[in-house]
Amino acid sequence: MDANDRSIAGFTMAGHALVHWFETSIPIFLVVWLNEFDIGVALFGLIVALGYAPFGAGALPGGILADRYGPKRLILACLGGMSVAFLLLSVGTSIYAVAVGLILWGVAASVYHPAGLSLISTGVAERGTVFAWHGIAGNVGIALGPFVAATLLIFLEWRLVAAILAVPGLLAVLYGLTADFDPTAAVDGGVEAGADEALSLSDLLTNSRTLFASAFALIFVIVAFEGLYYRGMLTYLPEILHSAPAIEGLPLPTDLEGIEPSRYIYVGLLIVGMAGQYAGGKLTDRVDPERGLAAIFAVFVVLALAFVPVVELGLGAIVALCGVFGFFLFAIQPFYQDAVAVYTPADTRGLSYGYTYLGEFGIGSASIAVGGFVLETFSTTGFFLTIAGFALAGTVLSAGLLAGLDRFVDPERTVDAKADD
Repeated sequence: MDANDRSIAGFTMAGHALVHWFETSIPIFLVVWLNEFDIGVALFGLIVALGYAPFGAGALPGGILADRYGPKRLILACLGGMSVAFLLLSVGTSIYAVAVGLILWGVAASVYHPAGLSLISTGVAERGTVFAWHGIAGNVGIALGPFVAATLLIFLEWRLVAAILAVPGLLAVLYGLTADFDPTAAVDGGVEAGADEALSLSDLLTNSRTLFASAFALIFVIVAFEGLYYRGMLTYLPEILHSAPAIEGLPLPTDLEGIEPSRYIYVGLLIVGMAGQYAGGKLTDRVDPERGLAAIFAVFVVLALAFVPVVELGLGAIVALCGVFGFFLFAIQPFYQDAVAVYTPADTRGLSYGYTYLGEFGIGSASIAVGGFVLETFSTTGFFLTIAGFALAGTVLSAGLLAGLDRFVDPERTVDAKADD
């Protein structure tokens, strides 16, 4: 990578890690807040949901703002806003202050993915490699956020822990202010990808119609099915593992009582995902994104179905399957990120990634409700069959893209975009 690529990689990796650092630490505070404030679990769940809701819903306006003001400004605002939100939590003395802090966090965090991925797609020459490292950084944040929060809460009061968690975000803002890079270095000189024109409502509608009249419409649906698979599996897999006979009946030494083995298997899955992110990112430099998407979605189908018998087997089989699952679950992400870059014009890249993460986090979150209903009404087998159905739909759509449904895209633009990879 050249100096510009390295600078953008460092800046976006810090941002991605911190978004998920904050995101996954919030549930750790939930138990403490339930003891601190005299309200029911259902109401508190609603309050926490108010924080997570803007995380997905705000991706589209975040993409619009990235195209208008430039991705660097949006990422700095995101980092600063998330840190301020946690500082607000640290001085909160009521449930209302906690609610405001969580909502502020959700709004601030929502702009990161469209802004960060837009910056990589327009500023980086070795896009696949940086997508890979960017994804790995996100996994580091996912793993470290709850671990650090839980560990600090053993020794410190929760308000102080919230303040401490805000410190890396503030340091990242300072780092970002000094970061020097060209955000459009990878864009052809004849293409406008800057942030110097306001996007009117008519422009938004025109650009959106243009995007959804192209292969991006198919990519959006593909990403939505990936989100349904991803969110459903990661939400319910810990509970399913906890109830697995091999784990539920696992004898632990006296000094390890209270430890939940299923949680450590889950964290291990996320750590293995870092290798998947890297491998997927490197492969995007060699494999067309539509081909990679079709292959990994097919693997998703097999993995979801494999969980049906494996959860009834021994600990070794469960750990092995979870490792393979974690690898492929995150290996697919660089492929759909690259697909967006290939099939969309540079001057609407922020809007494109805004729609992408609306599908990933917004539509994808529907599998939480669907999965919960299936688990409660039917069985674990029914759940995995439902999840496999999402992956099968993604396989078919990705195969369609590979077979030539991208004929709706301007051929010259597609060829030019792939030539830059």
